Amino acid sequence: MSGEKSVLPEAELTNELLEEYKDRVGLELRVSNVFNQTVSYEAIRNYVNGIGDSNPLNRDREYAQKTCYGELVAPPNWFYSVYPTYVVEGLPGLHGWHSGNEWEFLKPAYVNDYIKPKSTLAGFDVVRTKFAGKSLWRYQRGEFYNQRGELVARSYSWSLRGERKTTRKTGKYSQLKFPHPWTEEELRKIEDETLAEKVRGSEVRYWEDTNVGEELTPVIKGPFGLTDMIAYCVGATPVQLAAHGAQLRNYRLHPAWAFRDPETFALEPIYAVHYNKHAAQGAGLPFPYSAGVQNQSWLINLLTNWMGDEGWLKRNYAEYRKFVYFSDVVRFTGKVTKKYVDEKEECCVDVLSHGINQRGEDVIPGFSTVILPSREKGNWPVRRRLPAPELRGTGK
Repeated sequence: MSGEKSVLPEAELTNELLEEYKDRVGLELRVSNVFNQTVSYEAIRNYVNGIGDSNPLNRDREYAQKTCYGELVAPPNWFYSVYPTYVVEGLPGLHGWHSGNEWEFLKPAYVNDYIKPKSTLAGFDVVRTKFAGKSLWRYQRGEFYNQRGELVARSYSWSLRGERKTTRKTGKYSQLKFPHPWTEEELRKIEDETLAEKVRGSEVRYWEDTNVGEELTPVIKGPFGLTDMIAYCVGATPVQLAAHGAQLRNYRLHPAWAFRDPETFALEPIYAVHYNKHAAQGAGLPFPYSAGVQNQSWLINLLTNWMGDEGWLKRNYAEYRKFVYFSDVVRFTGKVTKKYVDEKEECCVDVLSHGINQRGEDVIPGFSTVILPSREKGNWPVRRRLPAPELRGTGK
């Protein structure tokens, strides 16, 4: 791969560029990559389809109306479809690899709500990595407000920005061979385990019945393929996808946003590293790979399956340690590591999670806090966070 010429735009991470970048720290950024803002039935449906989430709470309006929510709601990871918690600002020609996120979820997002995001560049560090050489760790804070001005979620993300020519030269991942040579027997076993996934749903998971050491029912994603990536783009695309003249005008204004595909001669977005082999190799990767936010969306799917309708995901932290390539399979698992009552007298459990691929690599280690209902204390965490009944699903 090191001898191949990139089809992607290229730039160098110079000291002059870094000096200019310092002035951005602390600024509120223009969130130009907003996708969903209205929490519509279609926006929720397309998102859960895009991550393979079958929970009826976020699909079936009649079902949702019979739950404590009283109306259809978006899952917590749906906020990724508003914007992916980062804004690609400045540094044209330098590649970005989203590398991790920490979430705090405060209130539910109802159908017909309207979400306004905010993003702030929190800081950056200059580092040297084996993959990209001299690079930039960039940190951003995100906030998500509903139409009533209530803060419903906040995020903290970190991304690596580096030189594409350096990643190709290091060839860190060039030894990997794709697609993975699955046998029919292996694929059947993967499919059977995928269909064994359990959605807790209306069966209440009480804090008293949950013990340290308890393991979550696994969630399987894969073999990851082109349609999986397209489905995610339909539900949560974090780039301004457009066609023909509408997109060409964007590319003329921002040439570093696109590249010319050598086979089709079409202009494609840099985001095509997630579905175009030429683009992926231009960024130093051997094969198209998933978006980091996509991986964390899958991880949160594991947690919402397990906690049930009455559980509340308070916190979710994850590090994107390895790439998930086309043909990979990731098995998400979790274990309860702590059980306690927090400072607000809510009954919490901490969950340590992993996403293990077929090579035995933990692609996304994570840590989460889930608040569960309690029989003894009479605590119901979801109901504590609900708006007044007359506001649910009205957009008011």
